Amino acid sequence: MNRAILLKHDITDDIREEFKQCKELAVDCEMMGLNPYRDRLCLVQIANENGSCAIVQIDENKPPLNLKEILEDPNIEKIFHYARADMLFLKMRLNIEVKNIYCTKIASKIARTYTDKHGLKEIVKEFFGDNLDKTVTSTDWGNPNLSDDQLIYAQNDVIYLFQIKRILNDMLKRENRYELYIKTLNFLPVRVELDINGYVDDIFSH
Repeated sequence: MNRAILLKHDITDDIREEFKQCKELAVDCEMMGLNPYRDRLCLVQIANENGSCAIVQIDENKPPLNLKEILEDPNIEKIFHYARADMLFLKMRLNIEVKNIYCTKIASKIARTYTDKHGLKEIVKEFFGDNLDKTVTSTDWGNPNLSDDQLIYAQNDVIYLFQIKRILNDMLKRENRYELYIKTLNFLPVRVELDINGYVDDIFSH
């Protein structure tokens, strides 16, 4: 993959048009923390499988209309790892309701029942033998001057998602769990609405 393009506020019109031609895109977000009522959404990374990757530094006072158009397009599948959290921040901080979602973390939990390791780092290690550097996970993503290490980390969080999706789909179908996975995905927007309304714990628990 080519080096990511760092953009302010939104993707450009030409990148929007390029991404509109894609059937699927990989997406990830970086925040100042994990509380969407308090913490700012700082970055949105979005990439296609051909090698184009845009890292957008978000200004919540300047809605990213091009990015919103892409993420809400029902004809483009958006591949996340842990879509629940990213969708929550995109909805609450930017009023973006992502359509047509694939979540590799949910797919991993349904397919890879031989392990409890479902983080992106562990999946990449198992599938590809690569070691993702996660040392900058907890860092100041709100800094306007991002370091090279931060940019590389942000880009790495999306470049593997296409291949991971294909491997997990094969596993889900082989183990006759693909339909269950699709039903779980269909519930995901409801799960996000529950989060927004304060129902963070499992409402189905005793």
